[in-house]
Amino acid sequence: MERFSPYGPSHWAVLALFAVGAVVVITVGRRYRGTVVAEWISKLLALAILAVQIPFTTYTLLPGQFDLNTSLPLQLSDLAWMAAAYALWTRRQWAFALTYYWGLTLASQALITPEMDGFDFPHQHFFMFFSYHLLVVWGALYLTFGLGMRPGWRDYGSTVGATICWGLVMLAFNTVAGSNYGFLNEKPAVGSLLNLLGNWPWYLLSELAIGLAVWALITWPWVRAGRYRAQAEVA
Repeated sequence: MERFSPYGPSHWAVLALFAVGAVVVITVGRRYRGTVVAEWISKLLALAILAVQIPFTTYTLLPGQFDLNTSLPLQLSDLAWMAAAYALWTRRQWAFALTYYWGLTLASQALITPEMDGFDFPHQHFFMFFSYHLLVVWGALYLTFGLGMRPGWRDYGSTVGATICWGLVMLAFNTVAGSNYGFLNEKPAVGSLLNLLGNWPWYLLSELAIGLAVWALITWPWVRAGRYRAQAEVA
């Protein structure tokens, strides 16, 4: 079986599927916003994420498959799918915030520049990697542009704090276990955008600075729009 190649036919097929799915979830969300149908669609998306991730996570933890360096659900993408499933099921603002920032930046980046050193379509790892990233991003788009949930500066701050806490914990864990979750202790062996950000630990600081700036940029328009709406209502 062939190895996965970024921007090969299978990768382009995934990106096309992502674009079509994004249009569908946003359109359907807007059409049924505020109705029981929207609630059911939200829960179905949550169940789809769980249906993909729980079996895959369980499989990687089995004795014949377990690898301390890769099997534990400790990546930020693991936290993203958990937050997305919870946000879709409950509409809790804090879970939506994590889904919004992690989903629309980190999960979408994984779709565009996948760090996947594995087999190509139709291998199970191909399906697992892309399916849950697609579902997380679709979930974030559905909640934001479909159902109208919005982030604010408090959400920005709480997500930054949660991300930094995760990073500090994983740095300590990686050091003790000899793992490299989140590529926090060294850059990936395969080509990566991290190669443009310098050596360790400077690429971590660069990555954090870029993340803070991008998250601020995708927060500001919503805050500004909310202020305009409030002023219009007062007037």
